[in-house]
Amino acid sequence: MNARTEPAGAKAEPGTPVRPPLIREFLLVAGLFLVYKLGRQLATGHTADAFRNARRVWHLERAVDLPGETAVQSALLHGDTLVHLANTYYATVHFPATLAFLVWLYLRRPAHYVWARRVLAAVTTAALVLPFTFPLAPPRMLTGTGLVDTAQVYGPSVYGPPSSDHLSNQFAAMPSLHFGWALMVAIGLIAATRSRWRGLWLLHPLITLLVIVGTANHYWLDAIAATAMLGVALAVIPPPRHTAATAGHGTGRPVAREPVLAGAGR
Repeated sequence: MNARTEPAGAKAEPGTPVRPPLIREFLLVAGLFLVYKLGRQLATGHTADAFRNARRVWHLERAVDLPGETAVQSALLHGDTLVHLANTYYATVHFPATLAFLVWLYLRRPAHYVWARRVLAAVTTAALVLPFTFPLAPPRMLTGTGLVDTAQVYGPSVYGPPSSDHLSNQFAAMPSLHFGWALMVAIGLIAATRSRWRGLWLLHPLITLLVIVGTANHYWLDAIAATAMLGVALAVIPPPRHTAATAGHGTGRPVAREPVLAGAGR
């Protein structure tokens, strides 16, 4: 045969991005989701402050002429099917889409995976601080706004009565990690791919924004706060350089080692 046989145990090409150990990454990502769920529970018990802050946010949005959340919800309420789809999107897309994003990056773009995991961890950790200092009731709980709790009226709903909901802190509306994570998914996929259509990934955070506002689960300012936090994280944690290394991984093309990843995953 003309093909040269590689000796057993031969090392990978010097430029090939190395995937972090699977078990360690599984534990890290599982820990991220666990911190997201349990961390917010620590900030419960601030009901009065949460409603006072909600009124402040509502009036601030009106003072700076942000679009009314009622306008988005009115558009959803034109038909039961549309509002039901919005509720379903809110209830079912958030975690699976983020998890699928991380899995795909881990398998196909290891360098970008490490970067995205770090950014998501930073944003999530920072977001868990706000409910301690600024508890916030979601707009669906406010009276006199014209908004309705679409999940309770049309279903499906992921929340029970706040007093008996032991799985989430419903007074931690700001920032919206629904939007922050969705925006990171889009940014991460745009950075890790080279398709001419990759800008369409921005539809995910756009739809998420309309859903969280239209279902009265979040204010516009919740999404703005999440965007600001993500912007800081992206500034502090720059992505790997997009070279033939990252673009070609998994395709058999040569890959150049990324200096930015030295010591990654430690």
